[in-house]
Amino acid sequence: MASRAPTKRLPKYKYGGDPLANSPPPELASIIDPHRGQPDALITVLEEIQRHYGYLPQLQLQYAARELGFPLSRVYGVAKFYNFFQFEPPGRNLIHVCQGTACHVSHCDAILQRIKDELGISEGETTPDRLFTLQRVACVGACSLAPVVVINEQTYARMTPEKTWENLARLRAQAADEDEEGNH
Repeated sequence: MASRAPTKRLPKYKYGGDPLANSPPPELASIIDPHRGQPDALITVLEEIQRHYGYLPQLQLQYAARELGFPLSRVYGVAKFYNFFQFEPPGRNLIHVCQGTACHVSHCDAILQRIKDELGISEGETTPDRLFTLQRVACVGACSLAPVVVINEQTYARMTPEKTWENLARLRAQAADEDEEGNH
């Protein structure tokens, strides 16, 4: 008689309750409440949620849909349509590489490629150590300074791949120093 292979057991899951059974957290309620009954306020609410949390957490989107009376699919549809919105927590340092016409003709693609190669991430991704998030943006409005890279709201003009990497390496070293100081 042939032996039977052992059957796989499915993992057991414990029901943790419905987080939406409760009221939204106070900080989220203060964002949502002024916009109740305003059918055109969804983008504004999403912007305010992202400003507060740094990204759009799934649970907060579920609360927003419920509290504002929108289908969750509509909330996600709007949020995914605009590349401004983030669904993952960003890194400590946000890198925006301008892709506008002036920056494009000034070889911003070489800057973007250097960042991707050095950090090992693509556009829209965050490094595993959560130190950097890389984003490609359409235009930052500083065409006379092209090519432009914006790091943490600081605009860097007439950048090269080398100068960009020097700035990022400096930020990485500062973070290492801060982490070392925090561990003592």
